[in-house]
Amino acid sequence: MSALLFTKSTLTRGKDEVYVAAVALRATKGPAQLLMSTAYSLSVWDLQHFMVIIKPSSPLLSQAIVFDFQPEDPENIYTALAALSGRAVPVTLGIGVVLTRKLRKLPRSRCWFVGYAEGNAVDKAYDFNNTWEVDLRIGLHDCRDYTN
Repeated sequence: MSALLFTKSTLTRGKDEVYVAAVALRATKGPAQLLMSTAYSLSVWDLQHFMVIIKPSSPLLSQAIVFDFQPEDPENIYTALAALSGRAVPVTLGIGVVLTRKLRKLPRSRCWFVGYAEGNAVDKAYDFNNTWEVDLRIGLHDCRDYTN
């Protein structure tokens, strides 16, 4: 037993960890929120929001960083109806935003380890975000495409 080491191997030491996570889509209170929550609890993949999480290997960066793409106003009733119906988000609401935020710890559920990144994954994610087209079309150019 003492021969087992629970540390990163030399092949993965110093490499950022990359994860994908899914969360429930947000909607306005009322029937839209109830429907979204029910669909999420039943694991209807089309009604979940996907995002990329990077856990940097640097001891200076202790928090994981989330990168995702979502509607500018995800709780707007018309955005929720477009998501539920599979239609394009109305042009007036059709812009998406790329968001970045920090997490203290990784989610406990619906979070999957994808692999290790070569080089600085956070810098690469920021570079990718600068080229990402923010024209949002649910089912065609949305958080799933961004995460892929």
